[in-house]
Amino acid sequence: QVLDGAGLDVDFHLLSPKGETLVFDERKSDGVHTVETEDGDYMFCFDNTFSTISEKVIFFELILDNMGEDGEDQEDWKKDVTGTDLLDMKLEDILESINSVKARLSKSVQIQTLLRAFEARDRNIQESNFDRVNFWSMVNLGVMVVVSAVQVYMLKSLFEDKRKSRT
Repeated sequence: QVLDGAGLDVDFHLLSPKGETLVFDERKSDGVHTVETEDGDYMFCFDNTFSTISEKVIFFELILDNMGEDGEDQEDWKKDVTGTDLLDMKLEDILESINSVKARLSKSVQIQTLLRAFEARDRNIQESNFDRVNFWSMVNLGVMVVVSAVQVYMLKSLFEDKRKSRT
């Protein structure tokens, strides 16, 4: 998501380890992409060459789901537990509850991070608008002062005695 900068847009490229283009977005202000991965190094690039004059502030989050080690860790605790089927059943229920809470907390953190990014972008737009309003208000005030000075000068010139007395 582009938080600050002229136009609030940027190009985005995502390349696979084989060099294939998986995602290409041109001049987008935000986007969400889900990709099935394979082993290797991925490359992603935020490109602002079309707007070299203005710099951009961007926010991005990389979320890795279903890492291979999680499934193995969940099953390791079963080897150490000995007891009745009732005990195994309760531990299964507890594990499901913990995993459910963990998933919900993770999703909450992602949503809060996204909302912070939206808030930062909106704050930057608001500050830019505030500066623009202040600038044009000062220009307007300057014009009003100049116009009032010209009016006073013109009015004074109307009442001046332009006759010259000869003696």
